[in-house]
Amino acid sequence: MKKLILGIVVFLLSSALLACIGEPTTSDITTSSEASSTQETHVSTTEIPSTEPGFTYQPIEVSEAVLSEAEKSFLFLYEAANTNPESVGYGLITDRINVDSLVKGPASIASVGFGLAALPIGVENGWITYEAGLERALGTLDTLEELQRTHGFYYHFVNMANGYRYGSSEVSIIDTALMIAGAIVAGEYFGGDVKTKMLTLYETIEWDWYFDEIRTMFYMGYSPENGFGGHWDMYAEQLLLYVLSAASENYSVGKPAYLMMKTASTKKSFGSSELFYTSYPGTLFTYQFSHAFLDFRNWRDEEGVDWFDNSVQASIAAYDYAQYMADRYQTLGENAWGMTASDGPDGYRAYGNLPAVGSIAIDGTLAPCGAIGSIVFTPDLSLDAIEYYASIPRLQSRYGFRDSFHLGIQEDAPTGTIRPAASIPVDGWFATDVIGIDKGITVLMIENYRSELVWHYFMQSELIQTGLEALGFTTQP
Repeated sequence: MKKLILGIVVFLLSSALLACIGEPTTSDITTSSEASSTQETHVSTTEIPSTEPGFTYQPIEVSEAVLSEAEKSFLFLYEAANTNPESVGYGLITDRINVDSLVKGPASIASVGFGLAALPIGVENGWITYEAGLERALGTLDTLEELQRTHGFYYHFVNMANGYRYGSSEVSIIDTALMIAGAIVAGEYFGGDVKTKMLTLYETIEWDWYFDEIRTMFYMGYSPENGFGGHWDMYAEQLLLYVLSAASENYSVGKPAYLMMKTASTKKSFGSSELFYTSYPGTLFTYQFSHAFLDFRNWRDEEGVDWFDNSVQASIAAYDYAQYMADRYQTLGENAWGMTASDGPDGYRAYGNLPAVGSIAIDGTLAPCGAIGSIVFTPDLSLDAIEYYASIPRLQSRYGFRDSFHLGIQEDAPTGTIRPAASIPVDGWFATDVIGIDKGITVLMIENYRSELVWHYFMQSELIQTGLEALGFTTQP
């Protein structure tokens, strides 16, 4: 859009990392520098052509429920941020917000990545002006340039106001990858200074520092107090790491890391699914996050692996598993499926589905973003789920569906059915919060289903093309 006018589970996937994701609470006080974050978004009435001549924004028609959830999820990423341009934390986006009190948690670097990628979506849909999107992108990248980094990597959580490390948060490779992926989308869309600033940030990321050459695997996490811990061994949400790191000019980690991941992975199936590379906890986001950016539909690696179809099969299995467990949990059913990491009655957990390499967490809690994040893989099933979720009054909020809900245990549930430790009210339990990464996967995947916008701009990046080529991927007719 803009060159014509102005010219961007496993280290404990099921424990330490996810526990860190669950660390923030809504007890953090919203600062005065963020006071404007609850104001209504300005709606654009200006028609501006898309950046690249080869891309015309022509989204397919969807129902009001689908479009509303996309817009409200975008609204979270745009509003639940530090919106004070004079603040050193300008553009940082909270990990979560209590939708009743509007009290925020700390900023999440992954939320920032999803937010950057969502800016073009907001502009193209007229939810914000182009100028507002450009200003937010530039300001956010300026903030990221000044934030504390370790060999180019960011802390998972930072203070919303000053950008300092939050608590004992780790230096996170996966959250840094999600952040830079969002910056690539914004850079390709806005071009100019946004792309220049994105490239500057990317070039500082020392992927080889975070890599264990002995085991040929990326480490899972790092903290100044304890050093490295755990490894990204088998398949999970880290596909982005291999593509992004392979493209680096000075800090490249190439094909061996990708090949080792496949070697360490296991294929399983459940219900009507075919065999597919399975993640350790079976939680659905592990098959979605990298795919929000990487469009693998026409790409295969040297062994013919189809990662898009892999996520199709994982989504089918997740649907079948929910139907299998529906006689235990009132929450699950024909249009309610897709367990993923979310809040629950007992706190944040990596709720999972079968098949899984390890044990799964399940207690009847369901997050709407699970099925929604698979909308490009199982569109009919996901669209039906959105319509169902939209029919539940207590699930609604200013920022779309609340993070999760639990309607109780079936009266005739089999003996041994796992239940939350916390009691479930007669009329059900509904989360108080919405979470940035869950709203992020929601708005990006709905937009990819509608228009392929995020996929288009991410995949046109020379960095991504270089990374895929280095890993041996080729396009298929």
